[in-house]
Amino acid sequence: MDPDAAVQKIIAAHGGENFWNGIEALQAEISTSGLLFRFKRRPVLDHVKVTAYAHEPRFVFHDFPSPGFTGELVGAKEVRILSRDGDLVKKRKNPRSVFKRLSRLLSWDDLDFIYFGGYATWNYLVAPFFFLRPGFNFEGLDTVKVSSTSWFKLKVILPDDLPTHSQEQIFYFDKNWHLQRLDYVAEVVGGWAHAAHFCENYQDFGGYKAPTRRRVRPILLADKTLPGPILVALDIHGIYPV
Repeated sequence: MDPDAAVQKIIAAHGGENFWNGIEALQAEISTSGLLFRFKRRPVLDHVKVTAYAHEPRFVFHDFPSPGFTGELVGAKEVRILSRDGDLVKKRKNPRSVFKRLSRLLSWDDLDFIYFGGYATWNYLVAPFFFLRPGFNFEGLDTVKVSSTSWFKLKVILPDDLPTHSQEQIFYFDKNWHLQRLDYVAEVVGGWAHAAHFCENYQDFGGYKAPTRRRVRPILLADKTLPGPILVALDIHGIYPV
């Protein structure tokens, strides 16, 4: 299938372009855990409220890293922590560059997590609608058999000004054009961190259709995944378009 035609079907299946253009953000409540949190000495998130802006790579963790504070990703260039009064507590410019330091192999600080967790969750919540942004390139690949059905594979090259796991990613969509899986390299973790991200339990939130159960597993060879461990588990308890 022509990739542009496929993208149109994908956007329609998740709520449509008119819906997306009519909102400013998605407010959500999420919980996250998994092996990556233990490796990086990060506490899990339990029913944390977040905001993903619809038309710019901006993401907010409310009451994080502690009650009354706000952790914010501002595009690819800055992360910061604000007090309950909106005063700047900490900030870091060019946060991605810090992950090259050897100390990041052992642990992440609050600003590290705000960057990684912020851009990753922003990507997850705004996909596939960020396909509408300029600078994306698409290539339709062969379908893949999964049990008694097949998934359409779409190779996506993301613009280099968007914070994301890796510029090249593979998205898999079922017959309803719902996202079932995406493959990427979590580059800030390491160039070896090839992962398959599985999406389940689609729900409709006021016209916005999205998976609410997400599990990330390691890729062994090619596109073959290991059954475990679960690198990241993300559960979405509610999404509220505003």
